[in-house]
Amino acid sequence: MGSGRRALLGTVLLLAGCATTTAPPPRQVGPPAGTASASAAGVPAGCGSRVETGPLPDWADAGFSGSTRMPHVFGFGGEIVAVLFGHPLAHSRKVGTNNKILWVARPAPTSPAAATRDPLRITATLDGTGTRVTREVDGGPGPSIIDMPQPGCWRLELRWSGRTDVMDLVYVDG
Repeated sequence: MGSGRRALLGTVLLLAGCATTTAPPPRQVGPPAGTASASAAGVPAGCGSRVETGPLPDWADAGFSGSTRMPHVFGFGGEIVAVLFGHPLAHSRKVGTNNKILWVARPAPTSPAAATRDPLRITATLDGTGTRVTREVDGGPGPSIIDMPQPGCWRLELRWSGRTDVMDLVYVDG
């Protein structure tokens, strides 16, 4: 092989090694519409939703200015995102800190006038146990402080205004 061909081959290999993609990693498909149980099709077994650190999706960044790169977790169905201001979430927090979560629902396919402001109802189950607690966010998705009675991975079944989604949130032992 001549030196010109080796140089060309080396350049091609070097460029191939430097190629990047901007496509986000594939997301898991969520549960069918109208379901939000841990056994629903499309909801992965086990526990532990991935905490994203990139920008919030366009539909969830209203009210933010500047960079929207912050920790957040998507519901398995993609209907809601939990923006984690208290990341990592902790069972017991230091004085002056809290488990602040901003819940942002994907805009409903119906007109805003038809939307109701029902509370966001959360049924949380500690992975691998029968421990279950309920929480409620008045007025539907929005700002909240959500504490859990012990550390671990919690599967949250979320219900609001006739909509549902499921996500896992991990609470560490603070």
